[in-house]
Amino acid sequence: MKNKNDNLKRVIVDFKKLTPEILALLVEKYPDGYDEDQIVSFKNAKNELIEAVEVTTVDTKYLVKVSMKLAATMENYDEDDYEDFEETDPEAIQDPEIELTDEDAEEDVD
Repeated sequence: MKNKNDNLKRVIVDFKKLTPEILALLVEKYPDGYDEDQIVSFKNAKNELIEAVEVTTVDTKYLVKVSMKLAATMENYDEDDYEDFEETDPEAIQDPEIELTDEDAEEDVD
């Protein structure tokens, strides 16, 4: 028996391509952020390991690449910040200010 999700278009979304619509779906599905067990890992066409969280619309399954920018943007989400933008405008999502702790800086070096 086929799963209804088998016919969905699959789209990998990097933070740079994140739209207000997809961000709103993420915040709705993961209101307290996402946990390690909600992250999907797979290899892309270049054989690179990708880690992403999944959100689904009626016709599309989005795999949004996880990053510190994504986590910070979800944490500080306010739909009013995007009311002057189209739902599909990736220019609406700005890079968040991220303060690195010593631990984060060590992880980035590895």
